[in-house]
Amino acid sequence: MIVYTVGTFDLLHVGHLALLEYCSTLGDVVAVGVASDSVVHSYKPNKPVIPLDQRVEMLEALRCVDIVRPYYELEYVSACKELSVDIFVIGEDWGTNSHNIAVEKYLRQTGKRVRQVRYDLRTSSTGIKQCAIAQSHRAEFQNHALHN
Repeated sequence: MIVYTVGTFDLLHVGHLALLEYCSTLGDVVAVGVASDSVVHSYKPNKPVIPLDQRVEMLEALRCVDIVRPYYELEYVSACKELSVDIFVIGEDWGTNSHNIAVEKYLRQTGKRVRQVRYDLRTSSTGIKQCAIAQSHRAEFQNHALHN
């Protein structure tokens, strides 16, 4: 069984690891689609901090991941076809955009499954970025206060 999931995987964290480990319990092969910077920018205000090639490299190093496939268009059906996906794992924020509906329809028509997972609210790349910015601002403020 081939299990497929997609994401940005920016600032790889334990939430990502939990998702990928879960995927590995569902089948024999875990394939991961990694969104390119342009794809991410099409639905988020900022591009990833970590370049695509490095995000791919980090995912390839994980023992629970067998295939890493960057994608350059916000479309999932072609990857599901190319990889012969049996289970597509999605997050709780999946939504009803046309590209999401298209892949769900394709998977239903071909007898494949979609599994939705809940996110661990303690882990978020956006949260990590916000914390790093806040710490940087605090350090700048403290440094400024010390010298004035």
